[in-house]
Order: sequence, then C-alpha cells, then structure tokens
Amino acid sequence: MELHQVRYFLAVASTLNFTRAAEQCNVTQPALTKGVQKLEQELGGQLIYRERQLTQLTDLGKEVLPLLERTLASAGAVRRRAQEFRRKDVAPLKIGLAPSISASLVLDPIAEIARFVPGLHVELREGAAKKLVDLLLEGEINVAMVGDLQDVPARIDDWSLFEERYVAVLSPTHHLANRSSIGIDDLRETILLERADCDVAPKIQQSYFPEKPPQLGHCSGHDLHLQHMAAAGFGVILAPEHMPRLPTLKTIPLEGDLVSREVRLLAVQGRRYSPALDAFVKVARLRDWSIDAPDRRAPQKAVLAVSRAPA
Repeated sequence: MELHQVRYFLAVASTLNFTRAAEQCNVTQPALTKGVQKLEQELGGQLIYRERQLTQLTDLGKEVLPLLERTLASAGAVRRRAQEFRRKDVAPLKIGLAPSISASLVLDPIAEIARFVPGLHVELREGAAKKLVDLLLEGEINVAMVGDLQDVPARIDDWSLFEERYVAVLSPTHHLANRSSIGIDDLRETILLERADCDVAPKIQQSYFPEKPPQLGHCSGHDLHLQHMAAAGFGVILAPEHMPRLPTLKTIPLEGDLVSREVRLLAVQGRRYSPALDAFVKVARLRDWSIDAPDRRAPQKAVLAVSRAPA
C-alpha cells in the first residue's frame, strides 16, 4: 500500500468526484484512477461505486475510510517530527532508571541542562539493571542509572556517581518508630515489606539475615506502593537514603555494618553522543550528590562548557 494511493482515495471520498479529486491531488485523472484501483486490488474489494452521476463509497470503502485517514495523518506527523529533529527543534533524551532509583534524582539535572539544550524532550524508562543494559545496547535508551551491577559488558561506559546507605522507613505508629537507630536483631523480628527486583536484596540478605531469611510481608515493584503500605503499618521498608518519602513516614538509621550501594551511570561506549546526552552525562558526573550538599548543581563553568559542546 502506497501513501499516494491512500491520498487519492481520501480525495475521492471527500469530493465524490474523480475530476475534482485529481485536481486536489495535482495529478491527472487516469493517474488518480489507477492509484485507487491498485489500492482496491491490494485490499481485495471495491472501495468506490463508479456511476456516471453518482460516485459513492462502498461498504468496504466506508469501513476503511477512518483507518486510512489516520494512516495518512500519522505519516504526516512522522514527517514533521523528522523535520523538527533535523532542525534540532527536538533534543530527545531517553533515561533508564532501575526500580530503586527514584525519578526525583534526575529532575534537577534535567532542569539544569534544559537551560542550555533547546527542545529537550526527556523520556524515562524503568527496568531491572540487566534489562536496561540490553536497552542501551539496542539503542532504545541513551543512558541509565542503576545500583549495584555485576558483569558490566565491555561496550558499556560505567561511571560511579555516589554511594548511599540504606535506612529503615516506617510509620510513626510502628513500635520501632521512637528509636534513634534500629539494630539488626530488631530487624530480624520485624516484618519487612519486599521490593520486587531489588538490586541490593542479595546484599541485605547476606549482611543482615545470613542464617535465617527475613520476615517478608507484602510486596511491590513501586516505591510509592511500598510507602503507602508502610504508612498503613503493614511493615518496614529498607530503602536507599536518597529515596523521597511520604511526609507521614519516618526514616531511622540502621546500626552495625551498614548496607550501602553505589549508584552508577551507564552509556554505550564509542557511540556518538547527542547534545542532550552529552550534557546529561557531564552534569550528572560533576554534580554533588551528597544529601547535605547546599547546592548540588554542577559547577557553572562546567555547565557553560556543556552548552558549547559539539553535537
């Protein structure tokens, strides 16, 4: 099916006159008629009744009309999008985040580079770390932020951004809520809410529960779901300290050998960076990620250098 055939059919459908439809499409009437006939052959049925004084759509023509209208509109949208991309009116940036990496971590860097990258259009994707590596290699995302990750492929550039410890997040009405810190023995007697596909679960298991598995309660792959369950008193979450939390929850540090993880930035080695990707990688690497930092933004000189970076 050719787009010009669709265009010819839509012109006939709107004018119900082959002569005016040919004029509208700026082609000869035989050429228009031939295009419509080829479309009918491909669809396996007549689309238009050709009567001397009464041209009208067949039932099949009426059935496929809205579909073909959408097809032509979509093709036009694709052309406009491609033109905008060539003119650099749109600067797409697809960022992959592991489930335990909060989207709030990348909002400030995105706002920072948006000041210097016109047309920035960000898409966030969530997935397990290994899945994000696959998406990077397939070109489905441009960059990824993950927690602990083993066996990083040689084709992946890997930068350490910061290290963060894990803390207990719980309801103020929980029986451990008044502690200044929570010991490991208390954790072993407490119901923990389970985060699906948690990248540090093996490390927590090895550090805190080497002999006996923890008492796991309800489970979710979304932090917000877990936080609502914790606020309802269903259990305690072990969460990275950077994770934003509901105002109804308390955060309490853990005692003993603290579990922590390294948050890393991944991109494909040797692949040409777009201006948006180049800016994001530089800003993320220069940023002060510490929780107590008064100003986490990348140094102004570096940001200005980013804005002048070549495509």
